[in-house]
Amino acid sequence: MEEKFGFGRFGGSLKVDSVQALAANLGPEIPDVYVRPERKDDIVAGDEEDSGESFPVIDFGRLFDSKCSEEEAAKLHSACQGWGFFQLVNHGIPEDLISKLRQDTEEFFKLPLEEKEKIALLPGQTEGYGQIFYQSKEQKLDWGDRLAIVTFPPNYKQLRFWPTNPPFFRY
Repeated sequence: MEEKFGFGRFGGSLKVDSVQALAANLGPEIPDVYVRPERKDDIVAGDEEDSGESFPVIDFGRLFDSKCSEEEAAKLHSACQGWGFFQLVNHGIPEDLISKLRQDTEEFFKLPLEEKEKIALLPGQTEGYGQIFYQSKEQKLDWGDRLAIVTFPPNYKQLRFWPTNPPFFRY
């Protein structure tokens, strides 16, 4: 059934076994789909002395400051192109809210697999619990399960993919 709203039309995923389930029954061999060849050019936390690069940090406040917005926007553009992600600081979200969200997220991932599967990704969707954007059997996967939900704009929220346990996710 076609969704009226949501981001499901922007991808989807083949069904993949939960990493939690795989890890519980795993022998000494890691499945090939999770094994990635070594790359010498990967930059990891703590390697910036060796690489000369550091993890991109974007100051939200500077993006709206007329004296430095152009420079910060260029940093944001570079981070998106070169890294695909960044850390956002000076965003104004209260630390206690971030802490509560982190705590509830950890509680969600500690739940039994059966509980998390209640909000599993559906074919053709990008929201829910599981692996996202797995399109081909030849594709490598990350060793981790995800919970992807749309929070904004409000009319795009699909609450059926939002956990009811812990209840904080619904607020």
